[in-house]
Amino acid sequence: SLMIMAAVLFPVIMGWVPIYIAAVVGAALMVLCGCLTMEEAYRQIEWKAVFLIAGMLPLGTALDQTGAARMIAEGVVALVGPYGPTAVMFGLVALTFAATCFVPTAALVVLMAPIVLNTAANVGLSPQALLMGVAMAASASFMTPISHPANILVMGPGGYRFLDYIKVGGLLTLVVLLIIVFILPFFWPLTG
Repeated sequence: SLMIMAAVLFPVIMGWVPIYIAAVVGAALMVLCGCLTMEEAYRQIEWKAVFLIAGMLPLGTALDQTGAARMIAEGVVALVGPYGPTAVMFGLVALTFAATCFVPTAALVVLMAPIVLNTAANVGLSPQALLMGVAMAASASFMTPISHPANILVMGPGGYRFLDYIKVGGLLTLVVLLIIVFILPFFWPLTG
């Protein structure tokens, strides 16, 4: 299994193969070499997440085709657009942070993608920078136990209450928000 892991990671690190292809090949090799049985592999698939994302993809498409994504994007642009590109990034990241309190991360990114693309087109900003900001914000879900599976896993054993997540997670979210808004543009410029 260690040799398979190395065989999966090496071509990815060298840039020869995308990670998603290497991971699937690695999983197949684990089963073929007997490190893992088919039943064990099947049990490890998180089917709820697969079906949730599969169900959200048409919702994201519907948001785009019905004009709802454009309407939300125009609302964000109208609210924060006059204050510049950084404010637009702030608005989208704040919207993502608020939504992660109620919507699972993977599903939220699928829903936010058409909104971000419409916003980028309306304001003339880099869609890559805005999408990266939203992806990072969705991954930094700390404000509620619902927002990430890890949060809910530690809630019972840690004796945490819902309010504990808001207190500590709110401050941590603010720190991540500031880092995304002010540091991310150095790596993915908002304009250009």
